[in-house]
Amino acid sequence: MLIRPFIRREAVYSSRIEGTQATLGELLAAEAGATPERSPEDLREVGNYVAALEHGMKRLKQFPLSLRLVRELHEKLMTGVRGDHATPGEFRRTQNWIGRPGCTLMDASYVPPPPDDLMEHLGRWEDFLHDETVPPIVHAALVHYQFEAIHPFIDGNGRVGRLLITLGLCARGVLPEPLLYLSAFFDATRNDYYDGLRGITDRGDWAGWIEYFLNGVARQAEDALSRAERINRQLATWREDFAGGGSKVPLQLIDLIGGNPFLTPRETERRLGVAYNTVMRAIATLEAGGVLAKVGDGKRDRVFCARAILDILEEPARLVPESQPTHQRKNRG
Repeated sequence: MLIRPFIRREAVYSSRIEGTQATLGELLAAEAGATPERSPEDLREVGNYVAALEHGMKRLKQFPLSLRLVRELHEKLMTGVRGDHATPGEFRRTQNWIGRPGCTLMDASYVPPPPDDLMEHLGRWEDFLHDETVPPIVHAALVHYQFEAIHPFIDGNGRVGRLLITLGLCARGVLPEPLLYLSAFFDATRNDYYDGLRGITDRGDWAGWIEYFLNGVARQAEDALSRAERINRQLATWREDFAGGGSKVPLQLIDLIGGNPFLTPRETERRLGVAYNTVMRAIATLEAGGVLAKVGDGKRDRVFCARAILDILEEPARLVPESQPTHQRKNRG
């Protein structure tokens, strides 16, 4: 159940790098059945990222990472959102470039390979996807840079490239489930992220990029483990507190909270298959026990939130080891 909110956390931070403003709380509330205040377009972009990652994990059970799967991921990401003019699921047939908003090809900071050479580069990249002679995490770092350098789509390259990190580690058997997400680290160290990519292009500084990438993996692995442990402890405490009640529904709600700290009575009624009044009594029990709190003042379409869980999910990523003394901490990323 914990995988679900972590996937959504990755989706929010990966989309944020591209300028989307939706928060994790807004996404989770909308998925629970609440009416969001955020632009539907922003939420759709983040939702597409979730759909693409889940699609990728399902497809990995059928065939390996490939250009075919990359196109499928892009189609899932870009359909029905801003940028869907960028031929979802199709490699570009025109020249693109990277630079400040409004810049031209002449003053771009980076120009990817021309479209006539694109498939040659992608063919070599696909071959390298299956090279298992390189340690998996280093391999993920190299694959990510190479994909971003080729920039095979008109739009959405960054999001596809970040998806491929998680999918690649799952494909190599390093991750049993998609539990490691680097987008929060990339977002928090955005200048270093782009400097690392440019360092390879400009100076061949592969070592600097790999060190940055490995630092991000270490920090995010520690961060995800810490969050998961704290969420599990909180849920276990609540289960113990409410285990002696006459109804099992409050315990069922606590299980649902592990996957999404937001809930609405009607959606909960549908998911549990119990009467609306039974759901409302269980919510009242958890409210009285400090687990849930009503969000907003609406009389209809009420939304409730387990703030203790949401706070754990939304707190900023730690960029330094927890065990390192504060005066010695230095972000090497």
